[in-house]
Amino acid sequence: MRIAVYPGSFDPITNGHLDIIERASKIFDKVIVGVLRNKNKKPLFSAEERVDLIKRVTNHLNNVETASFDGLLVEFAKQHNANVIIKGLRTVNDFEYEFQMALLNKTLNDECETMFMMTNSMYSYISSSMVKELAGYKGNLSGIVPDEIIQNIKDKCKQ
Repeated sequence: MRIAVYPGSFDPITNGHLDIIERASKIFDKVIVGVLRNKNKKPLFSAEERVDLIKRVTNHLNNVETASFDGLLVEFAKQHNANVIIKGLRTVNDFEYEFQMALLNKTLNDECETMFMMTNSMYSYISSSMVKELAGYKGNLSGIVPDEIIQNIKDKCKQ
């Protein structure tokens, strides 16, 4: 079975993230969306809330699972019997950082490969940080995040 992990903060998940998940689900038997609990960041949504949002927007994909994790990505992948890490790239700047991380992960676990997927060009400008800023100013989130979670984002930004 070909299992891949797609890691990230997903705070919140965007249409760019969802595009990568949907495309990866056509390539792999199983895709595990790994929601990183990063103690150094103050996320808008808790890890549990992010997992729930991702499950809601991926419920049409039978081979996609979602789980949160902290610690090393390669250990999370190993726990889930995944030997591929998927990294979505929006720009060349993303590649430089992700390339370094891929080399580090390969050093930590030489059985694990990293696969880079370019986001659809229509989503290349979208980031979770931008979504939060836009929502904070009550901007239109349609077409940027999945419709079914727009109200969750608006409600969270009111707090």
